[in-house]
Amino acid sequence: MLTRKIKLWDINAHITCRLCEGYLIDATTVTECLHTFCRSCLVKYLEENNTCPTCRIVIHQSHPLQYIGHDRTMQDIVYKLVPGLQEAELKKQRDFYQKLGMEVPGDIKGELCSMKQHLDPQRNGEVKTEDTSNKETAEEKPEEENDYHRSDEQVSICLECNSSKLRGLKRKWIRCSAQATVLHLKKFIAKKLNLTSFNELDILCNEEILGKDHTLKFVVVTRWRFKKSPLLLHYRPKMDLL
Repeated sequence: MLTRKIKLWDINAHITCRLCEGYLIDATTVTECLHTFCRSCLVKYLEENNTCPTCRIVIHQSHPLQYIGHDRTMQDIVYKLVPGLQEAELKKQRDFYQKLGMEVPGDIKGELCSMKQHLDPQRNGEVKTEDTSNKETAEEKPEEENDYHRSDEQVSICLECNSSKLRGLKRKWIRCSAQATVLHLKKFIAKKLNLTSFNELDILCNEEILGKDHTLKFVVVTRWRFKKSPLLLHYRPKMDLL
């Protein structure tokens, strides 16, 4: 079987952000045209624009942030193609929190630990087969300690209804992973209110509709900066915007 080697710079145009010209970090794709950028770059750009930075197509006249989404597949590809990028990025995030004297979020700790465990056996020449590694992991880790995001950074939320067409939640105070998205909250509320579809809901922060792919960490940092906990969110029946 013949193999063909491709140099990294030959595909750089496909794995870099047009806005910062660096490799994609937290890759985020515009759903209208499928162009991808770093999330922080794109969100900052869309604060003053409503068009795609690449093709200039109008994403949405008034709420372009609702029409972008995290592209996990693209981010995985970038991390696999660029040696050391993921490790370097996680280290930057860890150093950032430590510099501010803040606790490092659980998801960053977890990724760093799993990466170290993955790299150390290879460095010591002790490469284990996938089946053996998975078996040992299952034996060492009790079922209740599997990935339920218990070690993630947590966010306290108050979910208030601001419409007479919907009833309020009996328990409006919740605490969940900072990696949960607005879509998760929509599904949670729809289930509690026995709605036929979570697509019938809008969730707002500071009277601004939140995109379904926004993580709660992103909402706290960009919409609830310097305000006290809990994060106050409102929900209402979905309104069609022209």
